[in-house]
Formats: sequence, C-alpha cells, structure tokens
Amino acid sequence: MIFLAITATMWSLGGILIKSINAHPLAISGTRSAISCLIILLYVKKPNFNWSFPQIMAGVAYASMVISFVVANKLTTAANAILLQYTAPIFVALLSAWMLKEKPKTIDWATIVLVFGGMVLFFLDSIDTKGLTGNIFGLLSGISYALFTIFMRMQKNGSPVESVILGNAITAVAGLPFLFTAVPDTKGWLYLVILGVIQLGIPYILYSKAIKSATALEASLITMIEPILNPIWVILIIGEIPGIFSIIGGIIVITTVAVRSVIVSSPKYYKNEGFTRGA
Repeated sequence: MIFLAITATMWSLGGILIKSINAHPLAISGTRSAISCLIILLYVKKPNFNWSFPQIMAGVAYASMVISFVVANKLTTAANAILLQYTAPIFVALLSAWMLKEKPKTIDWATIVLVFGGMVLFFLDSIDTKGLTGNIFGLLSGISYALFTIFMRMQKNGSPVESVILGNAITAVAGLPFLFTAVPDTKGWLYLVILGVIQLGIPYILYSKAIKSATALEASLITMIEPILNPIWVILIIGEIPGIFSIIGGIIVITTVAVRSVIVSSPKYYKNEGFTRGA
C-alpha cells in the first residue's frame, strides 16, 4: 500500500508544477509526455502493440485526457481541474451502456446523480469566460478518462501499458511543436523534467507494481490522495483558493466516488450482482 500512497502523492504534484511553467499548455503536455514515454519504455523494454482499434482509441483517449488536464490547470483552479477529472465514473457508467451494452446498476445511477450535482457546483463558481473554459476542459479530461477505461475493457486480456505509451507518444507529437511559441526558462525546464519523470513516468511504474498486490478497494481509496493533495500544494505554494461552491462540489464528488468504491468492492455486492472474482 505504501507504493500506492507514494504514487498518488507524486501524481498530485501535477497542478502546482503545471501552473509554475510559463509555456503553452500543449508544449507542457507534449514535453511531459515525451519524457514519460521514454521512462516507461526503458522499464517495459518490449511493448506488445497489436494496433487493434481499442488499443489505438485508448491511446487517443489517454492523449485527450492529459492534454485537457493541462489546459484546464492553466485556465481554472487546480482543484476544479483534478476534481472534474474525477467525474469519470459517471461517464463510464453512461458510455458503457452504449459502447459495451452494460446496463447501469442502481449504484451507478445514484453515483451519476450525486456527482453531476457536485459537477454543477464547480460551474457556479466560474463567473468569467476563462474559468468556464477551464472547467469545460476539466470535464473533457474526465470524459476522456472514461473513454480510456472503456477502450481498455474492450481489449481482451489487454494491458494498459501499450495504450499509455501510445497516448504519450501522440501527446508528444501534438504538443512539442508548441515549444517554439514560448521557450521555457531554466526553472521551467526543470519543472518539465520533474513532470515527465517524477509526476508521470515513475508513478506509472510504481502503480503497475503496487496494483498487483493491492485489492480493488485499496487501489481506489489510496489513489484518492491525489485529488486531495493536488489543490493543497497549490493553496500552500501559490495561494490559489477555490471558491466555496467548488469546495462543496469537490467534497460531494470525492465522497461519492469513495463510497461507491467501498460498495462495489464488497463481497456482498459481487454476490448480489452475480459476479465471481478471478483466481
């Protein structure tokens, strides 16, 4: 569990680092993903690409997720950016009904209603166009995260590593040309390297190791350290404080997702829904 906690803590550095770099959001996304891609490739060595439609689309969804997240951080508060990304479960439930023919269960509908209510509160705080646009990109990041999850489930015995590598490569190709619009200073380059190595690359490796010995509940709850710590770093270092509606909305989203994780991970839920656990 300690590796999961370390992973989530490293992920949580994204908001403060992105806000500290004076560069185009796509340049930040591209550089971070290029570095992360190299780190993961050094670890994996021989990824198994089959170039199936789900594998490619999972990579595209991943690229959309990381780009949208960076743009959101530049336009709205770090709290809104990360917490709107965490609305992904409601989009997984809704899109699964269409794409995977999986009928949403009662708990899914309850999650959708509560998270949607929390999501609305984020937008009540965005009285200016910039903040509203940032929130929209944060929401797009959550939708992209949901699509990544669904396309991964479409892959029979699929491993996320190939789609993550592909997604980072797509992001790098799309974003690196934007470095020429505003070349970062020395401090900016340092933060970009930290983003690629410490915030995205190494955490993925740690997560892939830790998840093998963790239960689904442990993985879900411990990694929720990220949306809690992410805005805290920004508040402490930059002094960016989210609005009261965003704080209330964030509490609703985090609590709902956490409670759902506890319920769906319980043996009683699996038994009632007719599921059987793997060996």
